[in-house]
Amino acid sequence: MAAALVVAATTSLSVGSTPAAAATCTTGTLPDFNGDGIRDMAVADPEATVDGKANAGLVRVVLGGDKGVTEISQSLSGMSANPETGDKFGSSIAVYDADKDGCDDLVVSAPYEDVTTADGAQADAGAVYVIHGRPAGIGQGSTIKSYTQAGLDGDTATEAGDLFGYALAAGTKAGGKPYLAIGVPGEAIGSLSDAGCIHYVQGTKKTTVNQDDPDVPGVAEAHDRFGQTLAATSRFIAAGAPGEAIGGESFAGAVTLFNHTIEDGRPTSLDGVDENHPALVSGASAKDDRFGTALSMVPYRPSGADSETDALLAVGTPNENVGTVTDAGAVTVLRVKPSGAVTEVNFVDRLASAGDDRPATSDFFGQRVALANTEPGDTGTAETIKLAVGVPNQDVGTAENAGAVHVLSALGSPGRGSKVLTRGHGLPGPAESRDFAGLGLWATYKDLYVGVPYSKTSGDRRGLVYAASWKHIEDGTGSVRTVKPGADGIPDEGKAFGSHIR
Repeated sequence: MAAALVVAATTSLSVGSTPAAAATCTTGTLPDFNGDGIRDMAVADPEATVDGKANAGLVRVVLGGDKGVTEISQSLSGMSANPETGDKFGSSIAVYDADKDGCDDLVVSAPYEDVTTADGAQADAGAVYVIHGRPAGIGQGSTIKSYTQAGLDGDTATEAGDLFGYALAAGTKAGGKPYLAIGVPGEAIGSLSDAGCIHYVQGTKKTTVNQDDPDVPGVAEAHDRFGQTLAATSRFIAAGAPGEAIGGESFAGAVTLFNHTIEDGRPTSLDGVDENHPALVSGASAKDDRFGTALSMVPYRPSGADSETDALLAVGTPNENVGTVTDAGAVTVLRVKPSGAVTEVNFVDRLASAGDDRPATSDFFGQRVALANTEPGDTGTAETIKLAVGVPNQDVGTAENAGAVHVLSALGSPGRGSKVLTRGHGLPGPAESRDFAGLGLWATYKDLYVGVPYSKTSGDRRGLVYAASWKHIEDGTGSVRTVKPGADGIPDEGKAFGSHIR
């Protein structure tokens, strides 16, 4: 069972309310945990054994400039709980500068953490940790703040099965205030189990949102799992509810959009989007589609605008049927305007993505998605806005479930400039059965990060991450860096290294 975490319900979180001294931290690179202006990398291994506890979980931070590798786990001094079997610390991670000191801070969740309250042990209630960066690095010696659901917001309760922290999103809103969103898909609303909610923190303001709140689209229902996925930019927030029933079709899925303006005590609701939404023309809500299983959002500057006023949102629907092919999967790309109005700008499946490629049963195309703008701040084009789609169940030759990542233009016509990356084709190989390449996926303006968390070394899975430059993906002339246990100072141990990357 997971660790028994005890945190006082009066614990509070404040982000950005009292900027710390700048020290030697330098802003401008994300993530940069030691503030030296060089990009760092955080790689989660939620199935790692820590202090002999299986699936306790950890995060490896690889500092840029070959400045070392540190381990973030519940064994650090300053943590409010110890590593225990099944915690899965690192199930979700996010990065932002919570205290505005110029050094980025790492947010790590352990959604399967057991928490002891006045009512006894609450299994899988969940916990979230903010580990602060500093010029000396991040890890041992860092300031660490630990939160349960009631500890973050005393108006809520910490309960069994809430999965507090299952999803995270963090950043800085337009105007400079840091924000943090925390998904709680297991939250019961009244008697409705797994209806879900999200916690949102902006400066000293803290709020909780669910689908029964005024002006929030939809109605809270059992198994909606609102908050199972999250994505955000400086202007918008998207919360996925892949269990949402639409028109009587169970688990069809939906996404709710907000902006960061606090009205009536919560972020302003903009729209609820499902595959029956009038703006979506390339599909219809169907049973078990699970629209919203994966989300990625980037700022977008449309033609004629002076800045990135809009956003692009990629929504993965991995259980979408393509023709008669069940669970083949698809991805919808939406444009979100300042008013909250949405339009569909692209819809892709494995056939559209790769030209002569064909959807296959249980591919789950869109189980992971990642958007990137290779020219941030400039007017977005079909060449500069990239969409990467993880298909971890795709077969590669005779290797079943080896996994692949399809890369294409988020704004372009189907098949335009598309690439299919697999181990042995665009990525170092060879592809092996049940590697599940693409199960970890993250993108920046410079690189695409592909996690292969079940890659094997001498028959024992450890996992690895590829950092491939967009130049390499486009024409093969750029670089691909392999980050894995047992190399470059990373301990040769782990179980699913590369499950999540930032």
